[in-house]
Amino acid sequence: MMAERIRFGTDGVRGRVGTDFGTDDIERLGAAVAAEWPRHHVLIGHDGRESGAMLLSAFARGVQSRGGTVVNAGLVPTPTLAFAARHRNCVAASITASHNPWQDNGVKVFAPGGSKLSDETQRRIETLWHAAPPAGATTPRSDASARPSVESSGAESSGAESTSVDGAVLEEYVGALVKTLGVAPFGDVGIAVDCANGAMSSVAGRILAALGVRADIVNDEPDGRNINEGCGATHPEALAARCARLGVVGVAFDGDGDRLIAVDEKGNVVDGDRLIALAAIDLKQRNLLANDTVVVTSMTNLGFHRAMKRHGITAVVTEVGDRAVLAAMDDGGFVLGGEQSGHIIHARHATTGDGLLSAILLLDLVRRSKRTLDDLARDVMTRVPQVLRNVRVAQRPDDVESLLSDLLTRERDALGDDGRIVVRVSGTEPLVRIMVEAHSQSVADDVATRLERAVIARA
Repeated sequence: MMAERIRFGTDGVRGRVGTDFGTDDIERLGAAVAAEWPRHHVLIGHDGRESGAMLLSAFARGVQSRGGTVVNAGLVPTPTLAFAARHRNCVAASITASHNPWQDNGVKVFAPGGSKLSDETQRRIETLWHAAPPAGATTPRSDASARPSVESSGAESSGAESTSVDGAVLEEYVGALVKTLGVAPFGDVGIAVDCANGAMSSVAGRILAALGVRADIVNDEPDGRNINEGCGATHPEALAARCARLGVVGVAFDGDGDRLIAVDEKGNVVDGDRLIALAAIDLKQRNLLANDTVVVTSMTNLGFHRAMKRHGITAVVTEVGDRAVLAAMDDGGFVLGGEQSGHIIHARHATTGDGLLSAILLLDLVRRSKRTLDDLARDVMTRVPQVLRNVRVAQRPDDVESLLSDLLTRERDALGDDGRIVVRVSGTEPLVRIMVEAHSQSVADDVATRLERAVIARA
């Protein structure tokens, strides 16, 4: 695939290494990012995938080809890089494919100050990226399973002479979560933690222990290929069983650590909608919710909106993606927003979603409430039956609403005010995502099935 066909998606660039892009493409992207911010050094980290340090090295070569200075953060969570971009006023790039399987990888870029890129900035970088000449020295596209050319231990390779690891990047992040959140020590409270064999594996236990949390940690041994494999925020089933057995709260991160899914003491999964609802009500009660407003996406459950209305909280709705949520938060000066998937942005403390930060604030909320998470999550909202389907397609349609327009009109008319349908093309994978809400689970299932069949037949 030619670089000209690679575009920024919902959250950065993402795809199958060696198929959708190669190291030459990532090198040119690094050069384009350096050209966009010629007077800032570029901090780069990765989430532990087998291709991570290799792509870090390629991105670094691109930055250096434009005279830029590279700082290698090594294996770190994406929120660590956003934190550093804010406090060091540098550019940061995370080599990650988030919740995707190990064969995928990509790049998330943060502007100086720690914000995600605006649409306009992405377009400028894409223009520079696609206009760049071929890289002089590249690794073949078939190298997806090759061992990285720059190890996160600090080893250097040709073309990335400035990439020795800066350990202070992680230390600054650890210090901020332990010392500056204003959260008192938890006094040996016990929880279960699933690190998804990703970037939080060497960080979460250390920070939680410093805060007096006794963490029973699983899936914290990344080997390059087990990231997100049947674990983490996208697969919390084993964690749920563990929490039910131990009678403790559980928290699960995704591969790069920017989302959180929780589990209550009885083993019930607590998704992003409930977590955001709890945070919004708590902040309002403490007069900390700016303009009594929270920002969510079109995928947020109808039950969330009803709960916010009962509590006098306005819900601003955006397109899917935490970039869209962040843009709306910035525009309105709001302090809380997020997605059902577990991206939760606490803007009083961070510029992007941070699973560990969200976990600490959740534990603090539960402690202050003197209730169980089971009680809190059950009472905060009544979930409207919702069905989510991901339909894999050979080629993502340009306009899925138009593709299904006749069927969507009929189904939406039939649901009326008792339900919703959202169909969209994934910005990160070759998928059409279908969301149906209805007054009953069976109706939602039936509508989703008809839409799924139509996508398969027409896409």
